[in-house]
Amino acid sequence: MTSIFAAQGDLALQVLVIDNASADGSAEMVREQFPQVQLQANKENRFYAAGNNQALEAATAPLKLLLNSDIRVPPEGLVALVEWMHRHPTAGGVAPRLVYPDGRLQTSCRSFPDPEVVLYEVLGLSRLWPQSKRFGKYRMTWWDYAEERAVEQPMASALLLRTEALEQVGLFDEAFPMFFNDVDLCLRLWEAGWPIWYTPVTTFVHHHGAATRQVRREMVAESGRSFLRFYRKHYRGKVPWLSYVGATTLLRIAYGVRRLMASLRS
Repeated sequence: MTSIFAAQGDLALQVLVIDNASADGSAEMVREQFPQVQLQANKENRFYAAGNNQALEAATAPLKLLLNSDIRVPPEGLVALVEWMHRHPTAGGVAPRLVYPDGRLQTSCRSFPDPEVVLYEVLGLSRLWPQSKRFGKYRMTWWDYAEERAVEQPMASALLLRTEALEQVGLFDEAFPMFFNDVDLCLRLWEAGWPIWYTPVTTFVHHHGAATRQVRREMVAESGRSFLRFYRKHYRGKVPWLSYVGATTLLRIAYGVRRLMASLRS
């Protein structure tokens, strides 16, 4: 784990590892091989939001990097992101370009899932016309990721955040233990006037979904619950009633089908 940060220029780094009751010896490995790392080994799995909050509360730097355990950071990758944030003092956060281990681009940025987006996704219009800015709005499949731009919600798998912004809006909402906690945080940052950006100045490698694939049925169910919880928090009473009911109904149907398919595969 320290090797990830070994060639990061002159940055002074505070590295925190939250071990969510892993059973593969990860905590012991970190404790023995990387004594300079601040390890917090939980006795039970507190899940993504609470685990990240532990690290965010303990970290003291003006910039805080959320980094999943399945991310590989290139030499000088952190320097590039930190320098970017220094050049953009009004940004709440910035995310790097992500690729799969084989080098394929990962479409890591999305828009917020308003009712229009839900309609396009559930009806399959986004897959029929992925290059359309309208129908491909949610997953931003019309965009090639070659340009730097403000984005509504990049993956939090690798996301550098400004502490000042977090102090204003708060940390992850632990009512979203696994999914949509990053979407919720990004939305609160945007609403508070802290835009989130994507930059291709550095590329991180992401072994996407390696952990959640192991418990696919449970993750599909939790994702559906979190999506509906997100809708209740951010859209109920703020969008037309028919749009809200229509979107949540479509979500329930779509996640019901996904749970059934996951059960059949297993």
